[in-house]
Amino acid sequence: MTYAETLAWLYQLEVSRGWDLKLESVREALARLGSPDRAFPSLHVGGTNGKGSTAAFAHGVLSRSGRRVGLFTSPHLNDFRERIRIGDDWISQESIVALAAEVQASIAGSAVELTFFELTTVMAFVYFARAKVDAAVVEVGLGGRLDATNVLVPRAAVVTTIGLDHERYLGTTLAAIAAEKGGIFKPQVPAVVGRVGDEARSVLEGIAAQRLSPLRLYGREFRAEPAGEGFDYHGRRTVLGIHPSLAGSFQIDNAAVALAALEEAGWLGDLGDDDVRAAIAAVRWPGRLQIVRERPRVVLDGAHNPAGVEALVRELPRIAQGRRVHLVFGVLADKRWAEMVACLGPAVSDATLVPVRERRSEDPARVAELFRRFVPTRIDTDAVAAVTRWLADPACCEDVVLVAGSLFLVGEVGSSLR
Repeated sequence: MTYAETLAWLYQLEVSRGWDLKLESVREALARLGSPDRAFPSLHVGGTNGKGSTAAFAHGVLSRSGRRVGLFTSPHLNDFRERIRIGDDWISQESIVALAAEVQASIAGSAVELTFFELTTVMAFVYFARAKVDAAVVEVGLGGRLDATNVLVPRAAVVTTIGLDHERYLGTTLAAIAAEKGGIFKPQVPAVVGRVGDEARSVLEGIAAQRLSPLRLYGREFRAEPAGEGFDYHGRRTVLGIHPSLAGSFQIDNAAVALAALEEAGWLGDLGDDDVRAAIAAVRWPGRLQIVRERPRVVLDGAHNPAGVEALVRELPRIAQGRRVHLVFGVLADKRWAEMVACLGPAVSDATLVPVRERRSEDPARVAELFRRFVPTRIDTDAVAAVTRWLADPACCEDVVLVAGSLFLVGEVGSSLR
């Protein structure tokens, strides 16, 4: 198959098989391919929000040490190849075609049927193993306990935050979700936990104790103290004057969690303070409070659950600086979008509701009904056209255009603007 045909086939798996939260199929497929998941040391990063940024920080710092470091994340914003990379280099189209065919051939004639994410995970692990990476940073796809990536036995396991999201799969309480996220803790493997509430922390502490996993909690064994526009890291060692390039105060927490995880994995000691500062400052992770142009200022943020939107709203005054904020919003139907609207509505000047180019998109008309309680609202059939309209309006050149609600939406708009 060509690259385009391979992608079409992979995406069809997402439609036909959806999510199948279990580990047996992935384990069988990996075993048939020589157990590549055992060929490299790893850092396993889960959590409700912040796991992608935390993985990016960890990958950046590890790469600064001179190691050959793999990174596996999801979803992608613009290009499937973003999901699998070594250093700054995305996997090639040719490798995707070859690996997809090889993985499928390895399970042909068996009872194993892989979902889109399971197949992508197996492809990533084979790719990292054959490239002989020195380490890999692997982001959990959904949940943790039954996520395809949870076949790994990492150097350290991370839970960044706990919030309500994916309740259909993970449960409807913070305790239930924490239990699923904490399922990535492995016996006697260090566990690092970011800023979480008391209920979630209690559950995670229980899992770590049961598995004899050394536990490091944000605010107890490590912390980040704001210092100017950056922060000072205090863990097993202290690093002063760190300035993340990623916008948002929450990125300070994510960077601190990444450093604590690298400490527990035994990978931070290779770097001096200057290297740590330079690595954190160099990390780029699109779609998170990302300013992509000025006049008007266009901000892309992938906040797609209530906790993410709350963090976004806290940052809006700093970003908008008193200017009008024109929101372009699209969301998936399985998200808690009513709570997101209740938080965003009072914080913006008006809202344009658009569909997300994903089969689970919520009807913009339904979302518009709630936004109308707060601000003037319109509906558009095309997100890019909605943004372009604001860009072309000379009366809005000093305003802010905010695109939020879904990483799929952010990817679509970001790709068009580039």
